[in-house]
Amino acid sequence: MKKVVTFGELMLRLAPENYLRFVQSDRLEATFGGAEANVAVSLANYGLDAAFVSKLPEHEIGQMAVNSLRKFGVNTSYITRGGDRVGIYYCEKGASQRPSKVIYDRANSSIACASMSDFNWDEIFKGAKWFHFTGITPALSDNVAEICLKAVKEAKKRNIIVSCDLNFRKKLWSKEKAGLVMGKLCKYVDYCIANEEDAKDVFGIEADNTDINSGKLDREGYISVAQKLTKKFGFKGVAITLRESLSANDNNWSAMLYTGSKAYFSKKYAMHIVDRVGGGDSFGAGLIYSLVNGFGAQKTIEFAVAASCLKHSIEGDYNLVSIKEVEALAGGNGSGRVQR
Repeated sequence: MKKVVTFGELMLRLAPENYLRFVQSDRLEATFGGAEANVAVSLANYGLDAAFVSKLPEHEIGQMAVNSLRKFGVNTSYITRGGDRVGIYYCEKGASQRPSKVIYDRANSSIACASMSDFNWDEIFKGAKWFHFTGITPALSDNVAEICLKAVKEAKKRNIIVSCDLNFRKKLWSKEKAGLVMGKLCKYVDYCIANEEDAKDVFGIEADNTDINSGKLDREGYISVAQKLTKKFGFKGVAITLRESLSANDNNWSAMLYTGSKAYFSKKYAMHIVDRVGGGDSFGAGLIYSLVNGFGAQKTIEFAVAASCLKHSIEGDYNLVSIKEVEALAGGNGSGRVQR
């Protein structure tokens, strides 16, 4: 069983029921999620040895968070226990022309206050084939950024493939600091994942003839972005998700994988969204699963996009789909007819 390691923060997600606004709701549903944890759940569901690395408190809420991963088969043995709190994010789902809204309450969480000595990378990376993190994790604090740098260096010493989703979050840090920190980290990254905003926000690289707010996308512009990122960092591959947002509920969804000096585009899906949080993470997991298993470039991007398309139909952060379901959609079975 191939071992993939992910590193980041697992948070408590509090959300009003259905499409209620925060100010309307007198109760909040509690679940868990976080970018790298979401990737680990997907990979565990695909049958890989998915290990999630983080730090969580020893109290009952911390244990709830750990249990939310264990029940889907994620290896939680490398989660350090300690600190005072689990980070929280509040999620209000958008509808029609009203966008979704996220409010963070994650300052001084256990992982944000973690130290270098909390993680034994010799043990964590034993037998690992792949290491994944996102730009959210080094944004948590300066010390976590240093831990990330240590982790990617240790991974490269062991010839472990490293992937990173740029995942810029303006509520966590500035574009200037993101560019500085991620520039250091990306020197050790093999596969970079981004969306139509990340490359611009973090590295000032943007696609021509594209307006993310109007939904207008230009393929040639994204090839140029991938080429510039590859030239800057020497990536083996750059994957860019292409979201055409028609409304909060309806998006067109596709992606591009640039590798070997060639761009591969997936088919496009017209999605009616149930929950878009975790959509990018499910794409990253589909990409990692495909590459770990030696899929060709076109099959890789088709699997990743189909996996993330299905995630948009599932409540919560985690993508709870099987390989067969993803392969069926990637193969053209997208009617949604009842399976009997």
